[in-house]
Amino acid sequence: MKKRRGVKFTNRKHPYAAIMAVILGAISLISLGIVVYRSYAAGGVAKQGFGFTGLFALLFAVTGVVLSALTINDKRAFRLFPVLGLVLNGLVFVFLGLIMYAGSHF
Repeated sequence: MKKRRGVKFTNRKHPYAAIMAVILGAISLISLGIVVYRSYAAGGVAKQGFGFTGLFALLFAVTGVVLSALTINDKRAFRLFPVLGLVLNGLVFVFLGLIMYAGSHF
């Protein structure tokens, strides 16, 4: 007998804090991408405002990780956005680490 596909009715929903974590992670990744591109286009010379952008991206990433971590174990919520928030904000940490590593060796 073939399994039927249909609509599942549930009272689970996406937590707003996790959605905010995804938004913060996306903003951080996009701003870091723009800063790296503009610095590359300027011949590797970064303006002072680019450093502030990196600090704000770090602050957003920390906030996003905290929001995702608070909502990931909620049994009444879907897990898509908490996991996606952790992944995006983790990527921000990795990219900031790579930027710092590259900056200290060149």
